[in-house]
Amino acid sequence: MHDLLQIGGITDPMRDRLKKAFTIHKLNDRNYPADTITHIATNGHDGVPADVMAALPNLQMISCYGVGYDAIDTTSAAERGILVTHTPNVLNQEVATTTILLLLAVYRNFLHDEAYARSGQWEAEGNAPLSRSVDGVTVGILGLGRIGQAIADKLTAFDADIHYHSRNPKEVEYTYHANLVDMANTVDVLICITPGGPATNKIVNTEVINALGPNGTLINVSRGSVIDEEAMVAALQDGRLGYAGLDVFEAEPKIPKALKSMPNVVLLPHVGSATIETRGAMGGLVVDNLISHLDSGRVLTPVPETAHLNP
Repeated sequence: MHDLLQIGGITDPMRDRLKKAFTIHKLNDRNYPADTITHIATNGHDGVPADVMAALPNLQMISCYGVGYDAIDTTSAAERGILVTHTPNVLNQEVATTTILLLLAVYRNFLHDEAYARSGQWEAEGNAPLSRSVDGVTVGILGLGRIGQAIADKLTAFDADIHYHSRNPKEVEYTYHANLVDMANTVDVLICITPGGPATNKIVNTEVINALGPNGTLINVSRGSVIDEEAMVAALQDGRLGYAGLDVFEAEPKIPKALKSMPNVVLLPHVGSATIETRGAMGGLVVDNLISHLDSGRVLTPVPETAHLNP
């Protein structure tokens, strides 16, 4: 049997399938046989520490649970001939749904209204304050990939005017902006769904936030690193940015204290794809990639940086 290094947690169904093909070793055990580890099962948050990858001379493949994989050094992996996979597509619709729910929660002020009803204020003080409608809203999507397209599809139900910014224009009917600041200056809502990593680190900076403006709404369901978190907090505090709906943060699970007390911000604990059905499908694909590599040397969903290694 091949030796597999487990980084982070795995579900019972994943473990049951994996132990039929691998001897599973946990990173936290610290006594795993580094010289014989050929495969890694990890996740987008934990990734693979650089020192761990360097200490595994016979590593052949890394299977990542999640669509994001910026915690894995794919450049080093490619140089060593190590295939890296992730779990795209199976979570597209769920993350898109979470995005729409965040948008609705911010615009319609549902968290405040639920607390208003539960506390007895409705009975004691009368009707809750009016909120804003999302119908016909102008939305800018930062990163029109598979999930970005799923978000755009769901936004059509609200007759949204959709704009997008990406490295290159796509063959879609939406309005393309080559400059992110220009797009932020045009839209009511900026939705971040671009991959993390050095190329997008703090791409939503003070200039972009100021362009979005005091009536603007910033939604982030991608990676916390995409937004300059300190600049966002300052803008929300002094009114240069109106609202935010956030599922991800720069130093998860830590959330800036200032955000927790802001009534114009909705916070989620990185649950964009966190349903039983979607997480089950993600776990299944992690194992499918590992088993496929054992059987044929090929994988099902390689990341672009190592796709050329897939025979």
